[in-house]
Amino acid sequence: QVQLVESGGGLAQAGDSLRLSCAASGRTFSSYHMDWFRQAPGKGREFVAAITMSSGITNYADSVKGRFTISRDNAKNTVYLQMKSLKPEDTAVYYCAAGSHWDPRNRDAYDYWGQGTQVTVSS
Repeated sequence: QVQLVESGGGLAQAGDSLRLSCAASGRTFSSYHMDWFRQAPGKGREFVAAITMSSGITNYADSVKGRFTISRDNAKNTVYLQMKSLKPEDTAVYYCAAGSHWDPRNRDAYDYWGQGTQVTVSS
């Protein structure tokens, strides 16, 4: 069992930066691939970024590539999402997720989810 808690969301202006954190507790964090998904009002949950358990591979949605960076610190049991050049269309609830199998864009591959953190970007 893994418990995930996101933080770092809030209000931002277009062009600003935010860094989200997801702290894990429970079973060995370094044994899990980690993802960030997001869900905007009235839309489905969409893939944002993913990182393998050893940080060797990352994967990004086209909509955030070049602006967002996913990283992890296995010593701190934490995964991060650095978001730069924010746009109003980045407004969503952001969720981190942990899974044992590398299938970064597939929500069903992830066994554990956090409660989400709201990011709101105004123009």
